[in-house]
Amino acid sequence: MIHPTGQIFPQQRTLYFLHTPSLSERFMSTLISIIFRSIVLFVLSFPLLAHASLPRASSVPGGIAIIALGSVSASTGTPQSWLGDQPVLVTADHDQWYAVVGLPLDMTPGSHELRVKVGDETKTQDFTVNPKDYPEQRITLKDKSKVELSPKDEARAEREIAGIIELKHYWRTAPDTDLAFILPAKGELSGHFGLRRFFNGEPRSPHAGIDVAVKRGTPVRASGRGVVLAVGNYFFNGKTIFIDHGNGLITMYCHLDRIGVKRGEKVNKGQRIGRSGKTGRATGPHLHWSVMLNGAMVDPELFIPAKHRRR
Repeated sequence: MIHPTGQIFPQQRTLYFLHTPSLSERFMSTLISIIFRSIVLFVLSFPLLAHASLPRASSVPGGIAIIALGSVSASTGTPQSWLGDQPVLVTADHDQWYAVVGLPLDMTPGSHELRVKVGDETKTQDFTVNPKDYPEQRITLKDKSKVELSPKDEARAEREIAGIIELKHYWRTAPDTDLAFILPAKGELSGHFGLRRFFNGEPRSPHAGIDVAVKRGTPVRASGRGVVLAVGNYFFNGKTIFIDHGNGLITMYCHLDRIGVKRGEKVNKGQRIGRSGKTGRATGPHLHWSVMLNGAMVDPELFIPAKHRRR
C-alpha cells in the first residue's frame, strides 16, 4: 500500500475468526426451533381459546346451562353435544371444554340429559333446570287488529312464525364463536326477558327478548360478528334482521325503521346494520333484541359482560 508520503508499506489485512457451533449447540438450536413451531401450531389449532368468553350461567327456563366436558389437552378433538336432536354449542375456556346449552322458556324444571360425544365415546351427562317465575307485563294497544287478527292476518302470521322457527334451529358449524356480545343500541332497557305478556287483557307468548328504549332512527349495531341469515318485514316483528354467529347462536333485531344489510353479508361486532323504529306490533319506537341458542330463545343479558350492561 502506498502512503500519501510516497512510502510503500505491506498491505494490511483484517482477519475474521468464524465460530463453528458445536454439535450440542446445533442440537439445542434445532430443539428450540421445534418447540417454538409446536407452540404456534397448538395455538392455531385452538382458535376458540383466544376468544372464548362464557356467558353467565342461569340454569332456568329461558336461561343457559354451562356444562363442563373435560380438558382440552386430554381430548381427541372438539367434543360434540346434543339436547334431544338439536346440536349444542361447544367452546373452550381456560383449557376446559364446555357445552353452552340454551334452555327453552317452556322447559320443565327438573333433571335433563345432554348427549355428549368425545372421540369415539358417546355418553349422557345429567344437569338440572331450576324453576323461575317471571313477572307479568300488561300492554294496551289502540290498534286492535294487532291483537284480534283477521283471517288474512292470522294466516300471514302463522306462515311467518313457521319460517322464524326454522331460522331458530339453523346450524352452521364455525371454528370460533364470540360469546361476549355488546348491546346493539344505546339506550335504557325498557322491557326485560321472560315477561308473561297480556295484550289488551289477552294472554300472549312471553317476551322472548329485551327492549331497548331508543328514538326512531337510532343506529342499531350487530351484537357480535357473524353472517346475515335473513331479513324481512313481519306482521308482529316488523322489519327484522337475523344474524348467524355460528354453532347455533343467532340474534334477532326487530321493529326496525330501516334495514342496512343483505342476506349472506358478513358483519363485524359493532357494525351498523339498520335503524330503530316501530314497525310491526309496537306501542312506540324501540329496539327488540332476541338471542337464540340451539333453537331456544334465551335471556340476551346473559351474553352481555358487566362493563357493557345498561339498566
